[in-house]
Amino acid sequence: MFLSVFDIFKIGVGPSSSHTMGPMVAAARFLDDLRGQAEKIPGAGELHRLGASLHGSLAFTGKGHATDRAVILGFCGLSPETLDPHRAEALEAEVRREGVVRPEGLGELRFAPETDLVFDWGPPLEGHANGLVLRAYDRAGNTYHQQTYYSIGGGFVVTAAEFEAQQTAQPKLRDEKAAHAFPYPFGTAREMLEMGARSGLSIARMKRANETVLHGAELDAKIDRILQAMDDCIERGLTQEGILPGGLKVRRRAKAIHEQLQAEKGNNLAQPFQANDWMSVYAMAVNEENAAGGRVVTSPTNGAAGVVPAVLRYYRGHCIGATRQGSRNLLLVAATIGGLIKHNASISGAEVGCQGEVGSASSMAAAGLCAALGGTNEQVENAAEIALEHHLGMTCDPAAGLVQVPCIERNALGAIKAVSAASLALRGDGQHFMPLDNCIRVMLETGRDMNSKYKETSTGGIAVNLPEC
Repeated sequence: MFLSVFDIFKIGVGPSSSHTMGPMVAAARFLDDLRGQAEKIPGAGELHRLGASLHGSLAFTGKGHATDRAVILGFCGLSPETLDPHRAEALEAEVRREGVVRPEGLGELRFAPETDLVFDWGPPLEGHANGLVLRAYDRAGNTYHQQTYYSIGGGFVVTAAEFEAQQTAQPKLRDEKAAHAFPYPFGTAREMLEMGARSGLSIARMKRANETVLHGAELDAKIDRILQAMDDCIERGLTQEGILPGGLKVRRRAKAIHEQLQAEKGNNLAQPFQANDWMSVYAMAVNEENAAGGRVVTSPTNGAAGVVPAVLRYYRGHCIGATRQGSRNLLLVAATIGGLIKHNASISGAEVGCQGEVGSASSMAAAGLCAALGGTNEQVENAAEIALEHHLGMTCDPAAGLVQVPCIERNALGAIKAVSAASLALRGDGQHFMPLDNCIRVMLETGRDMNSKYKETSTGGIAVNLPEC
């Protein structure tokens, strides 16, 4: 299964790719189904009311992740990539007040979130921990269309039928189809290294060749748009103050830390670990923006959105010999590793814990930085493995279901680990004990064995060990 750089890095809104962006996309897909059915099904014009139920992690942490808001806005026809936060706020208030939505081409439909949007705290749906069921009713209250969706991480959404097909598809058939479409259709890190050895190309050049099949001469402009969106998010985060929404009363810290670092520039008394502080503040700026519902880039998820942008900013501002093309290569290689992890394991915190989110992001950033600094393919694979290996077993246990504690600081540490992993790999020759493929497999097995209360349900770990006030 080929995953484009623009599948891994998508512009959207916070606080969660799986719990906010995914349900919004699902609701928009459901509206498209209804528009199609209105042309084919007798009586479809009698469509009167919409309903939704959230299951598993979407129910347990949906309030903290604004999943209800996402479904409301999706039913209004909004999408994560083009959403205007100010318009969205007014539209949500209007729907809650009036109990109707007016999606284009479907007229006025009843949808009262207090009664028509159900948080089901029972067992999760059979397919995935992030499930939602969307329904449409006629004037008599009969269901004439219903669809089950799974939000599988990183803003990716599939129907129940699509999810089942993915699980049962024959790998050989998938590989043959990919081989026909792309010049370098590797599905594992081992295949990636073998193709690189045969072709004499770097991972970045192979990824570029694959992407060019889809995007042609526009590829660099599209990459630059992602790079700019990441940088814009950092800049916004470094200028904002105040308390993050949600009730935990977490203060934004990035602006104050950034001002301290700026004041210490050129100061001979600055501590040698200050480089880590710069990486941390870049990552925290992004994740504070994400927690506030701002515009971010999934990297590969919203909860881990600060790691890759922080390492990119570190590369550009702190590394000798940094170039624009180096930044593009960093993003291409990071997306390559993210695609391998998603294809062979998961990037969903609800499925495998935070090892699949911040762990994946750190692995991606480490590989990308190693490539940008001139690492060989073997060193790049080693960097990815080092970073991922040292996130194995990390739980996803956000306090109050909010992507704030421990998520914001966790991104900062993920960025620091990424740079350390890249540096270690560059000091070696690429030969190492644990192949990246094996490490990815271990992450999946660990996630499957992990108790569900540590997988984005906020029923264990840090989420239930809060200070008593």
